[in-house]
Amino acid sequence: MELRQLQYFVAVAQEGGFGRAAGRLGIVQSAVSQQIRRLERELGLSLFDRSTRHVRLSGAGERLLPEAHAVLAAVNRTRQMAADIVSGGEGLLRLGTVHGPGDRIYRLLDTLGGSAPRLHVRLRRLPVAERLVAVRSGDLDAALVRALPAAPELELLPVWTDPLYVAVPDGHPLATEPALHLEQLAHLPLRLAPRENNAPFHDLLTEALRATGSEPLPGPPFTNFQETLTAIGSSPPSWTVFYEVAGLPPVPRVALRPLTGLTLTTFLAVLPGPPAPPLRHLLRALADTDPGRPSHTAGAPGT
Repeated sequence: MELRQLQYFVAVAQEGGFGRAAGRLGIVQSAVSQQIRRLERELGLSLFDRSTRHVRLSGAGERLLPEAHAVLAAVNRTRQMAADIVSGGEGLLRLGTVHGPGDRIYRLLDTLGGSAPRLHVRLRRLPVAERLVAVRSGDLDAALVRALPAAPELELLPVWTDPLYVAVPDGHPLATEPALHLEQLAHLPLRLAPRENNAPFHDLLTEALRATGSEPLPGPPFTNFQETLTAIGSSPPSWTVFYEVAGLPPVPRVALRPLTGLTLTTFLAVLPGPPAPPLRHLLRALADTDPGRPSHTAGAPGT
């Protein structure tokens, strides 16, 4: 059974004759008659009652006509959806996201929804290394990553930059400063998560310290945000650094200060080459989303 046979069947039924159907379809009458006969042979029944004056649907033809309409409508929907996918107006965007999306991700999704309302977005939260593997394999269309200087086989597009903040005991002399530099903190033990937890952020901070001529002074490991800040406020002096990702509750005996001279860049990891339509919409939304609006939340350097 061919789609054109169903199209001819519907046209003859609607026009009430082979000649009029052929005129509507822009083909010769013999081609319409031939394809209808082939369809009838394949189905094993007569679709029309033919006479010298009239062509009417048979009983079987009346039963099958709604099904033919349904098949042709489904084909048209499929074609339209395919065209929308090609243009980027419809489809699926699989995006690897960073931990604790914050309002910046929500603003991005809102912008994307406004420009491509029929584009479905599927967010996946994975460790950094797994995010990159998924982009390389095609399981993700793109992934957001922080502080990553390079990624083999991938292109890294900078999308926004966030400030960094420092936590120190509120009784320490540094707590009186409105902002802090890494050089001022180098003599204090640094509470930093193991490198395997987040190598890009770990390397960003330790290399920045070494660039000032100071070797990082290891302190107790960073565990989670609340526990680490509580320990800073109740233990011998130490410090940690964080960026904005999750809600920041007030912590007694801890001073939070901006860190000057070092920021955190978030990149979009993609495969090299022309972007597919869903990715084009994402890149446009990233360009249209205000990169300067800060998040109103804060959190720890996890992923």
